Amino acid sequence: MSSADQKILAQIEAIESAYEFMLAYAAQGRDSDDKRAGGSEIEGVLSSLATALTVLQDDASNLGLPTQFQTFAETLSMDARNARGAVELVQIQARISSQLVDNLNASIHLRAVLTDLFLIDEALKCQ
Repeated sequence: MSSADQKILAQIEAIESAYEFMLAYAAQGRDSDDKRAGGSEIEGVLSSLATALTVLQDDASNLGLPTQFQTFAETLSMDARNARGAVELVQIQARISSQLVDNLNASIHLRAVLTDLFLIDEALKCQ
């Protein structure tokens, strides 16, 4: 496996893990995250998600995808940029409730990135 393959797989894993955590967080019905320990777990998850989205936005065309994927790589980059904006909106809030995270999970921007990654993953399997 090439380093480019490992790079995209790492971003996919980070995004999927964050999304799974956020689904569980949203289901807890919290009014706010617990910041007593100098930062909450959701803040760390959102930070990891934002980082992975930044990598996809900046490097989508350099991830070692086949040449035929390059037009779609531009779409992935734009979707990652839009999703990162939604994540950053949540990150700057004074409190992060389950409802806020649930709305982020439902965001068309985050779902677009997830769908892009599922599509790329399946297309690569067909190569």
